[in-house]
Amino acid sequence: MRILLAEDDRLIGTAIQQALKDAAYALDWVLDGETALSAISTHSYDLLLLDLGLPRKDGVAVLQYLRQTQKTLPVIIITARDSLEDRVQGLDLGADDYLVKPFAINELLARIRAVSRRHQGSGHPLLGNGILELDPLTHTVTRGETSTTLSAREFALLQALLVRPGTILSRAELEDRIYGWNEEVESNAVEFIIHSLRKKLGSDAIKNVRGVGWMVVKGN
Repeated sequence: MRILLAEDDRLIGTAIQQALKDAAYALDWVLDGETALSAISTHSYDLLLLDLGLPRKDGVAVLQYLRQTQKTLPVIIITARDSLEDRVQGLDLGADDYLVKPFAINELLARIRAVSRRHQGSGHPLLGNGILELDPLTHTVTRGETSTTLSAREFALLQALLVRPGTILSRAELEDRIYGWNEEVESNAVEFIIHSLRKKLGSDAIKNVRGVGWMVVKGN
């Protein structure tokens, strides 16, 4: 899952960046509204964390532009503005959730998961293909009677595949979901993670389509 953070407070941004990286999210971080819109126009994101008090273009203007241009990108507002009027305005403009600073990182992560589930059309937190079942809360995957805890990278890659079983994802698409802008990606990183997952889940858990990419099959 790739997330864009639009936050001009470097202390808060750094804390969120580290927490989301630890939770296996790929995160890009921008410091103003204009750069946020530019990033959204050139990259594919699963969710936007949006501060309202941004320079150059504030969060309200960013949100208005997104909804006026029919972009359905999920948005969670993160802001110090705690009045009822601000919360109502943010939700009425099309935000999916509104979180007031200061907040606990665990609450932010829970709201990210909840918004993601709603946009996937499922109230159930588990992802699966009839063969594998992945729990985003515990980072465990179950196959048959066996449950295995995954590393952050393993979880992020398997989650990307299980969101759309039967869909082939290329190396670039998988890297895009695992790594943020400033993270160095080794040339064989995807293969290494897939090899590790196959050792834990079975050699047939992830299929390779030679020259195209990888997929998990749709189970019964």
